[in-house]
Amino acid sequence: MKVSRSRADSSPRSNELGALSATTSQRGRAVIISVAGEVDASNERDWRYLLAEMVAIAAVPGRVVVDVRDLDFMGCCAYAALAREAERCRRRGVTLCLVSQDPIVARIVAACGLRWLLPIYPTTEAALGIKEE
Repeated sequence: MKVSRSRADSSPRSNELGALSATTSQRGRAVIISVAGEVDASNERDWRYLLAEMVAIAAVPGRVVVDVRDLDFMGCCAYAALAREAERCRRRGVTLCLVSQDPIVARIVAACGLRWLLPIYPTTEAALGIKEE
């Protein structure tokens, strides 16, 4: 599997990973990953690889923004991988955050005690600290 990347001045790249599709891009010092479909045991390896690759290219200090608004399902393995990569980011001086408006995502993050490690924002712009007009 190859993870495609793009800079802010070029178009985002898409990847089909079975039941999971991902578009990745960079905006300034931020890496943005927008995912759709499902993350479960059948594609956990691809999910972990995608996250690890994007975290590895994140600038310090910077952000990794994972937009999960178009995911239909996130298994426990998805949250575990996010927590692992968020901790890796934190040690490097990078912030990993989620973009979601689904209350279940916030409830699961809170129930797992991960609010401090996985902040959730309603939009990509909010996660990037850009004021929306």
